[in-house]
Amino acid sequence: MNSFESTSVPTETSLSMTVINLVADADDTDPVELAPLYDTIDPDLLDSLVDSPGFSSLEFTYHGYTVAVGEVNGEIEVEIADANAPIDDAAEPDLVDTESST
Repeated sequence: MNSFESTSVPTETSLSMTVINLVADADDTDPVELAPLYDTIDPDLLDSLVDSPGFSSLEFTYHGYTVAVGEVNGEIEVEIADANAPIDDAAEPDLVDTESST
């Protein structure tokens, strides 16, 4: 996914609130102005993912954004992208080749 906003989930903040705040920031709006998250996904279920053994990833659409939640290096990461933008699943981060063969 070509994300334009991402964050790690702080331990003192629930995953559902992290999603709401990230989408509100991306939309430049107050979180209370967004449609309720529970219209899209059960916030309690979303929050329980942090403690679920074997959890790897989840993707859903909320308030016009594709939200991807995943475990990365032992931390829960949340990324959002415009839901109408094409998703490039094969996209890799830009890496600099420090070893070149001549």
